[in-house]
Amino acid sequence: MTLNRTPLAPDDWVARSLQAVWHPCTQMKHHERVPLIPVARGAGPWLYDPAGQRYLDAISSWWVNLFGHANPQINAALKTQLDTLEHVMLAGCTHQPAIELAERLAALTQHTLGHAFFASDGASAVEIALKMSFHTWRNRGYADKREFICVAGSYHGETIGALGVTDVALFKDAYDPLIRHAHVVASPDVRLAQPGEDAAALTARALDSVRALLEARSNHIAALIVEPLVQCAAGMVMHEPSYLAGLRALCERYAVHLIADEIAVGCGRTGTFFACEQAGIWPDFLCLSKGISGGYLPLSIVLSRDEIFAEFYDDDTARGFLHSHSYTGNPLACRAALATLDLFDSGKVLAANAEKSTLLRAALAPLAEHPRVRHLRQCGTIFAFDAVCDDPAEARTFSRRFFAHALERELLLRPIGTTVYLMPPYILEPDELTWLAARTCESFDATLKDFR
Repeated sequence: MTLNRTPLAPDDWVARSLQAVWHPCTQMKHHERVPLIPVARGAGPWLYDPAGQRYLDAISSWWVNLFGHANPQINAALKTQLDTLEHVMLAGCTHQPAIELAERLAALTQHTLGHAFFASDGASAVEIALKMSFHTWRNRGYADKREFICVAGSYHGETIGALGVTDVALFKDAYDPLIRHAHVVASPDVRLAQPGEDAAALTARALDSVRALLEARSNHIAALIVEPLVQCAAGMVMHEPSYLAGLRALCERYAVHLIADEIAVGCGRTGTFFACEQAGIWPDFLCLSKGISGGYLPLSIVLSRDEIFAEFYDDDTARGFLHSHSYTGNPLACRAALATLDLFDSGKVLAANAEKSTLLRAALAPLAEHPRVRHLRQCGTIFAFDAVCDDPAEARTFSRRFFAHALERELLLRPIGTTVYLMPPYILEPDELTWLAARTCESFDATLKDFR
């Protein structure tokens, strides 16, 4: 059979993609009205279509691209690795990139968390942490501890196990008969504060719901999973670091594991490399993905404590953690992650991000006074605000309309429902940050004008 290797004509990209490619997290019929962006190349924070039209990637391509597209340092590291070792199975073999990456991540946790278990994506990391928690308790003789707790509005992935600890109806309702449901505790979302209730009181109220559940069910609960500081897919829901400290104390008191899902919020997104650092705590399991490879290759990692690892270290094969996939610890992905860590080390990135975030916050300040804006908020490099849409029809179409207006202004922004968020790469210059803020405001006003 002869393969057709004729390059695609740029004018055919969209039509052929809609026919051949089933796009993720998408109602395909919507693309009858919503533009599909053909992307030919990327450079720094910009994406370019075949005609040369540019778009600022203000959401870091689903929160993964930390240091820009086609980053020269990551490119160079991958080219060298490609000529050395592209892949070898990690069962019975090992290689330098996996070892170095595991050691460097452990050092970033002050060696509280080590024993890196590699996977391919965020949902896989969550599945691994859930399985490890249950299996740890079983190996200790507590096989009844097989239930989990998640926070209201949480999102931890779309595989069957991860959906069990996800509380976003859009993703899980269709698959409800397949799901083993977790307990859901109250959200510490600062927007849910009652009249006269400050953040500390709201946090205490949310922790009370956890305490009550643990008092009743701790003998059956293996772990509680949380997205530290920001629940991203729920609409950039933000909470206080004291909530994490409270969870850590409760999990220790009631002998329940704490799983920190830092897939979206790790790697500097919240202002510290790990979000948990702001609460002064470490979990029992920490899940990383998205930005850890700089947005280059699929990679996820679960870090765990020594005492977790020790429960599996035995002559009995059945006591081992028997989970794998063929590309576990892929050398290219690990090398991309090492190059990403090098960029953090060489560029004083966290300090620079704090300065850039202050500038962007000031540039977005007019939105705080906008009559159709609620809850302009920030956590590290994550910014969000909620659009006021009193008409249900407006709320249903807001995201698609805003997306289209942003594209007209050279912006790639993809609201979550009526929540507009910015999660740009770390490399934007001051003039690009002010430009981003101005175009975001223009896109918002243009969307509201549609409704009027």
